[in-house]
Amino acid sequence: MKNIIEIEHLSKSFGEVHAVQDLSFQVKEGELFAFLGINGAGKSTTINIMCGQLAKDAGTVRIGGVDLDADPDSIKRSLGVVFQGSVLDKDLSVRDNLESRAALYGISGKVFKNRLTELAELLEFENLLKRTVGRLSGGQRRRIDIARALLHRPKLLILDEPTTGLDPQTRSVLWRVIGDLRRNEHMTVFLTTHYMEEAADADYVVILDSGRIAAEGTPLMLKNKYTGDFMTLYGVEEQQVKKLGAPYEKIRDACRVSVPDTAAATELIIRYPELFRDFEITKGKMDDVFLAVTGKKLIGGAEK
Repeated sequence: MKNIIEIEHLSKSFGEVHAVQDLSFQVKEGELFAFLGINGAGKSTTINIMCGQLAKDAGTVRIGGVDLDADPDSIKRSLGVVFQGSVLDKDLSVRDNLESRAALYGISGKVFKNRLTELAELLEFENLLKRTVGRLSGGQRRRIDIARALLHRPKLLILDEPTTGLDPQTRSVLWRVIGDLRRNEHMTVFLTTHYMEEAADADYVVILDSGRIAAEGTPLMLKNKYTGDFMTLYGVEEQQVKKLGAPYEKIRDACRVSVPDTAAATELIIRYPELFRDFEITKGKMDDVFLAVTGKKLIGGAEK
């Protein structure tokens, strides 16, 4: 599988603030790539450079095999971007917003009408076409933002915190659409998010801290490296759990025991089978990984 994004030694400063420092990573075609970090970590700066909206100080950016310095216009045409803030015209109707955007890509007439019908069905906004964007709810507006980014069938979709503040139903619709596009059109999705359960579904994760890569890998690799496994034992006395010699916490009608990995859990099960009549083993979560890597919790973009 070849790379669709190749970034090498990327740097960008704003005065004394080093927003991005010697950043290098690759994104494979067709994968869901999660780019994580608290606000100020360098995510938006990197995205703005990739989209040609911000000049870099050093490094190289190649998207779809094209060097950003050599042909920025070609790269811009190949991207679909959904920014944190909506870029729709609030005074225009949904249809007029999408029609004016499509015209920039040379999409008009019957081709536009067919694409609009397709996207309206996919993102469930058929009944909103005549409504002005200013009268839409946040979830409805986000659906139109994504439709706008998909009009020209981009190979790479950049989503900058696409589900922040959305209701569960809209989040579910958006992730269903993203899944369909990846399966049916082999679309690559570059995601920043503050919802760690979304990052847990990624093919590859990069965690930024102060403009540098603090950790990277598949979710499973990161969980194995930065967290452990947890064994939840039911129907046992706390005094019995102490025999395991592992850290634990009491939770309702059970005890949650921390172990370094699955091998350690297996060893305890073999040694103390009488304690494991009713139990489950789970991996640490991406929240645990992020906290272990950065010392910070990722909640709504703030450092906690």
